[in-house]
Amino acid sequence: MRMEGKVALITGAGSGIGRATALRFAAEGASIVASDISEASAVETAAAVRGTGGEATAIGGDVVSYADAKSMVQAAIDAYGKLDTLLNSAGVSGRIDLGEGATHEAVWDKVMDVNMKGTYLVSWHAVPEMEAAGGGSIINIGSIMSMVGYPMGMTNGFSPYNPSKGAVLQFTRNLALDLAPKGIRVNCICPGYVETNMTRILTDVPESYEFLKQRHPIGRLGQPEDIANAALYLASDESAFVTGTPLVVDGGYTAQ
Repeated sequence: MRMEGKVALITGAGSGIGRATALRFAAEGASIVASDISEASAVETAAAVRGTGGEATAIGGDVVSYADAKSMVQAAIDAYGKLDTLLNSAGVSGRIDLGEGATHEAVWDKVMDVNMKGTYLVSWHAVPEMEAAGGGSIINIGSIMSMVGYPMGMTNGFSPYNPSKGAVLQFTRNLALDLAPKGIRVNCICPGYVETNMTRILTDVPESYEFLKQRHPIGRLGQPEDIANAALYLASDESAFVTGTPLVVDGGYTAQ
């Protein structure tokens, strides 16, 4: 089993890519700490892992909170005594609903906070524990929008998403250089459009769904399991010589 004896903390584990990766890692022998801003969703994921014979615990929390990020890492230590792998999967899109009257600035701040600051904070707390364990793997979830420009317009609510994911990729590169001497690898998965709750606002519209399918030469959108399989490679010892790089999983989107 490719993750036998490893402990993995997964943020955004309550659904989508995070939940699929929790199940995939557990199937390969990892013990899972499922974290999500919705504690109930994290609990559901942990229960799903245990239902397949895996080992998992759950914790609710907001990755933007320094204290919550610290508690997520501590949950791994309390439950399993160490931390080997971190998947920073928590994220929001630029179409997040902050309520009536929310300004573009508020949306910008929220998206940047969750997507970039949250990745930074959980990683910050995870690094000392990984170093104590003799090394580890940090996997950040970027996007094809980490790799390419896309004209969104300054008045479009999507505008903060692309810069936030570009920042995640550059953070990945810098952190990889800092942590390589400590035996900690840092990589970034850059998915194409994946069918999750986050993209439902697009995929629930038939015309939009067909347009997005056509944008992927492979002829379909990604599934959470596609990204989980990539994360498994980066978490396993098979990628021992891989750090500081994007792994693009996009059905050919960026090859065009």
